[in-house]
Amino acid sequence: MLILNRRRFLQVGSLASAAVMMPKFLKALERGHLAPPGNKVLVIIQLSGGNDGLNTVIPYRNDIYYKARPALGIKREAALSLNDDLGIHPALKGLKTLYDDGALGILNNVGYPNPDRSHFRSMDIWHSASQSNEYWSDGWIGRYLDAQCKGCDKPTQALEIDDTLSLALKGDSDKGLAMTDPARLYGTSNDKYFAELLKQHTPDNDHHNNADYLYKTMGETISSAAYIQQQFKTYKSSAPYPNTELGRNLRTIANLVMSDINTKVYYVSHGSFDTHVNQQDQQARLFGQLSDALTVFTDDLKANHRFEDVVVMTFSEFGRRVSQNASGGTDHGTANNMFLVGGSLKQPGLINDGPDLLNLKDGDLQYQVDFKSVYATLLSNWLGADDKAVLKATYPHLSFV
Repeated sequence: MLILNRRRFLQVGSLASAAVMMPKFLKALERGHLAPPGNKVLVIIQLSGGNDGLNTVIPYRNDIYYKARPALGIKREAALSLNDDLGIHPALKGLKTLYDDGALGILNNVGYPNPDRSHFRSMDIWHSASQSNEYWSDGWIGRYLDAQCKGCDKPTQALEIDDTLSLALKGDSDKGLAMTDPARLYGTSNDKYFAELLKQHTPDNDHHNNADYLYKTMGETISSAAYIQQQFKTYKSSAPYPNTELGRNLRTIANLVMSDINTKVYYVSHGSFDTHVNQQDQQARLFGQLSDALTVFTDDLKANHRFEDVVVMTFSEFGRRVSQNASGGTDHGTANNMFLVGGSLKQPGLINDGPDLLNLKDGDLQYQVDFKSVYATLLSNWLGADDKAVLKATYPHLSFV
């Protein structure tokens, strides 16, 4: 009995933790606010750990590149050619096909002023869209949720396919929901034990009562999990997704994108790309998984006439140093590249110039595009939001969407 009660206690704690991250507007979706045709969706793939952008988009006609990387430099004949000067990593065959089809845009030299080489601090800056000397407790997607769902009758939501919620999806009043499997979330929330708990609870008028808050969020979680599961099972992809974590996660996203759920942003992580040692094998393996999963995902979207309504954005918290280290890898750097995938890109291909190896600072690439301009463009031109309000500042818009 003690073991059973302990197990129940852990389930309550787990469900309550999920409920704290549950946006209030999910419950409203049960009332029938479904996504209209052509609902625009943003899928964010975080390349965790600091991906080496210089071996992602390769300046294979630049002697400086090979002098800085005598062992790590990818030979021109191995790289997948984009033009006379640049190629991409040979493991990214699926992205090369998307590039040739006009469905991949590549932004080079992306970063921010006064870059930080700490994984945690730099990721916080990317998640919050703050300046490097500012410390914010909310994320750019979370603030988008706050802005879009304030006083509106057609709520939106953001889902992260993970066990924990990233800072990027945490707003002041609304937050995204983190989960790995809608069916498992529904199964856990549908346990009779939780229904019995709710029946036994008598609401307290004191809004600051912690127990009352937990019961309230538990109830919202249960009803929201049921709605998500209802939408999740309306479409089951038969596409051959690879049996990798990213493949499984993109299958989950595809199943939801093809349903009527009113989700605007999906968030997933891949990596670690922290390649201080043995970079060649690790990056090639992770890129192979990324390429394979994205190939099936985009084919699935095309087959279901949804590719024009989806943009996939990749980012990493920083790039790597230009020169290789003594351990067959690279250390933390600064500016990096980003991929943008979609059927409605206005500016596919190489959106700007490749890495400038003649203009280094302390051995690092210098940024030319502030990542917050990418956010501003997606918020305004794709998601239809007030990017100035969400980002708390004005940034130039780009022309890829």
